Amino acid sequence: MIRPRAVADGVVAFPTRTPTLPPATHTQSYALGTRRVLLVEPATPYADEQRAFVEWARGLGAEIVALVLTHHHVDHVGGAEVLSRELGAPIWAHRETAARLPELAIARHLEDGESIGLGEQRWQVLHTPGHAAGHVCLFEAELGAVIVGDMVASEGTILIEPSDGDMAEYLRQLRRLAALGARVALPAHGDPIADPSQLFAFYVAHRLAREEKIVAALEAAGAAGSTDLFVVPSAYADTPRAAWPLALLSVRAHLVKLVAEGRVRTDGDKYWMS
Repeated sequence: MIRPRAVADGVVAFPTRTPTLPPATHTQSYALGTRRVLLVEPATPYADEQRAFVEWARGLGAEIVALVLTHHHVDHVGGAEVLSRELGAPIWAHRETAARLPELAIARHLEDGESIGLGEQRWQVLHTPGHAAGHVCLFEAELGAVIVGDMVASEGTILIEPSDGDMAEYLRQLRRLAALGARVALPAHGDPIADPSQLFAFYVAHRLAREEKIVAALEAAGAAGSTDLFVVPSAYADTPRAAWPLALLSVRAHLVKLVAEGRVRTDGDKYWMS
C-alpha cells in the first residue's frame, strides 16, 4: 500500500491500519490543500500508525487548519484525540457526530452547504446522512473531487445498520452525490473512484434490487408472515452464509424503510406485505 499518495491536485491520501470491516484493513485519510490543509479521517487507534500519521502531517510543511471527521464510527475517529493533541489542531464534525462522541472536544460543527476555503481550493460541506446521522462529504467543484467517507467504497461494501443508519436517507444522499457530476470520488476504504456518478447510481440500483428480493420473500410467506431472520436466506441466497449476520442488519434496515413507506406492516416481530 502506497503512502503518502497524491490522488488529485492538492489532495494527498495516507492510509492507516484500522479496526474496520473486512475485506478492508485500512482507512484512507486525506490532506486537502497545500499551504493550509484539512486532514480528513483521523482514523487509526494504533500507536505505531499514529506516529506515522503525525510524521506525515508534519512533513507536509503546511498549516494544519483542522482534523475533519466524516462520521463517528470507530474506524474513522480512533486517532482523533491523540492526533489533535500531537498536531495542535482542532476537530471539526457535524453536530450529530459530535453528539455521538461526547468524549471528544469538537471545536466546530460543520453545516450542510458551508464552504471551507483553503487557498485556491474551496470545499463544500455536504451533510449526507444514511450510513450515519452525522455523515459529511466534502466537494471541490473545480477539482471535481468529492471526499465520500463511507457513502461508497472501492474495497468491500457499505453496511446500513438500522439502529445507526437510515436506508431511505442513504439512497436519497447517493442520488444527491450522483447529481454532482464529480470526476473522482475519494472513499475511506479503497482506491480513488473515477466517474463516481455511475457507482453512486449502481449502489442505488443494487440496494433497490435487494429490497425487491425482501419483498418477494414476504410475498411468498403470505398470510403467515415472516421474521427478518427467515427473510435472509431468500434475499441473500447469492451471499456466503458467513456474511448473513451482516445481511440480517441490512434486511432490518430495508424493512424499516418498507414499513415507513406503507408497503409492509409489522407487529414488531413478524412482517407481512400490506
